[in-house]
Amino acid sequence: MIDLKLLQKDFDTVSAKLIRKGVDAELIEDLKKKNENLKLAKVDFETLQASQNLMSKEFGILMREKKDVTELKQKVDENKIKIAQALDIQRISQEELEKIAMSIPNMPDDNVPDGADENDNVEIKKVLTPKVFTFTPKEHWELADNNGWIDFERGVKLATSRFCVVNGMGAKLERALINFMLNFNAKRGFTEVSVPSIVNRAALEGTGQLPKFEDDLYKIEGQELFLIPTAEVPLTNLFADEILNPEDLPIKMTGYTSCFRKEAGAAGRDTRGMIRQHQFHKVELVAISTPEESNKIFDEMTACASDILTALELPHRLVNLCTGDLGFGAAKTVDIEVWLPGQNTYREISSISNTRDFQARRAKIRYKDGKQNTLVHTLNGSALAVGRTMVAIMENCQNEDGSITLPKALDPYLN
Repeated sequence: MIDLKLLQKDFDTVSAKLIRKGVDAELIEDLKKKNENLKLAKVDFETLQASQNLMSKEFGILMREKKDVTELKQKVDENKIKIAQALDIQRISQEELEKIAMSIPNMPDDNVPDGADENDNVEIKKVLTPKVFTFTPKEHWELADNNGWIDFERGVKLATSRFCVVNGMGAKLERALINFMLNFNAKRGFTEVSVPSIVNRAALEGTGQLPKFEDDLYKIEGQELFLIPTAEVPLTNLFADEILNPEDLPIKMTGYTSCFRKEAGAAGRDTRGMIRQHQFHKVELVAISTPEESNKIFDEMTACASDILTALELPHRLVNLCTGDLGFGAAKTVDIEVWLPGQNTYREISSISNTRDFQARRAKIRYKDGKQNTLVHTLNGSALAVGRTMVAIMENCQNEDGSITLPKALDPYLN
């Protein structure tokens, strides 16, 4: 959640940042109105409280002087009622402001490039040179079918569209990639954590998936429980409503989970193949740090995900997301896009984001900073999306006869 104190102190600066993020002007105006209502409610309460204090002093003086206090007592009693009403109005105004604030995205960092959508993202660098094929490279679904790795039809039979069954060497490759990524991340200082694939509403509110993205989540009928869209949710919320010891920071975690998304906002996109499935595997990086360290850790996480792709001999590029393409909770994001020769383009395989104190404010994650409690910074990123990594291996490592030569880095994991 955005900093409401900062909003009240400097509304123009906050609104300017939100406009850069593409927040609707009407929503910002409503936010301003709710903010002003709360300000007025606070002034009314404080004015009545000050008046009550003065009357209380006067009451004491009159009592000591043994003078008639009947009229003053009536005023005091009437003012108490007004104070209670004013306090109730202030509470309602605070709740209304917080409710709308929960639907407001994070403010972008000042150095995030302006832009409307993914076409305005800025390439940072390319890593490894794509292979030049002497034949026309096939797309992954044809290779998967030829090698018997992925069965899309039986996935539909078992569930619905955008589910698949992975067979034989495909299944072994999937498991090998998960172990390879977890071990790689551990060597970079990220502790492996296994978390539930079902979380409550509070956890999703804490990381910003709720209330805005409820339509994209799978909800357990009759319960306030949801299948996770990413391991970011349970890993970050491990420390919800806690005050951490600064000596324990940074906390760097990695975890493998299945992830579940309805892809409600992606109708018609990537309907063929494994790029956009309702259930997919992902190895995640999550870090909790002091504000002073978060930029450094952001760079470490970006390098970690990029180095995994390099170890797998997969060409990729790093892209700085513009304001219009930033996620809801992100203040800054670097996407890593892997080269897919079958599609002749780069496709996203990882997003590394620094949310600053946005998630921490929602989830109440703090650390003891001297005598005061300070909000931590939270960071998250894929390292990597397993299915998309399989796609990249199939397309980049294919041979003319349709066979696939797997990266040497996976030899120890494939016996």
